[in-house]
Amino acid sequence: MATASPAHPPVFNLPNYLTASRLLLAFVLFGLIAWAQWIACVVVFAIAAVTDWLDGYFARKQGICSPVGRNFDPLVDKVLICGAYIFLVPIPDSGLTAWMATLVVARELIITSLRGFLENAGINFGADWLGKIKMVLQCATLFGVFAAMQAGAPGDSSAARVLHIISDVLIYAMLAATALSGLQYLWRAAAAYNFDATV
Repeated sequence: MATASPAHPPVFNLPNYLTASRLLLAFVLFGLIAWAQWIACVVVFAIAAVTDWLDGYFARKQGICSPVGRNFDPLVDKVLICGAYIFLVPIPDSGLTAWMATLVVARELIITSLRGFLENAGINFGADWLGKIKMVLQCATLFGVFAAMQAGAPGDSSAARVLHIISDVLIYAMLAATALSGLQYLWRAAAAYNFDATV
């Protein structure tokens, strides 16, 4: 049974250590993308994804819910995801362009700022199912791009061509989910704020 969170949970705890390790892994991943080490990118990104699951698991198990962890964890997730897309833009045959990375980054910045504003106003504004689908697709797309890049240019082989097609499908599915979830959050925020203002 999880114990109740203390009034001021310690900043130095296992979930926050795991989150910090994911931040370090993010910078390792960026270097690996720049050096075109695609298999290593898959391994490092997979480890980072596991730490994301583990820090939430241990936070719930140990009953730790600190303001630092609540803000640090999603911030690191955004550094990892947004940074990976930014670093992939100049890579030939990645299938990603500047406007795609801009959409991903802009959505995260706008919704994060909006969530902070509403929660400071006492309005609960957590993630919903579409936001979770967006996150899954963003991660799946990165794995897809890494696999396609490892296979080579689309014209190198039939396997490379198929992997690049899969990667492109994932990219556009991710972009659609990113845009739709952003619009849904804006609608929810407006509805929640208007409702709170009338109470």
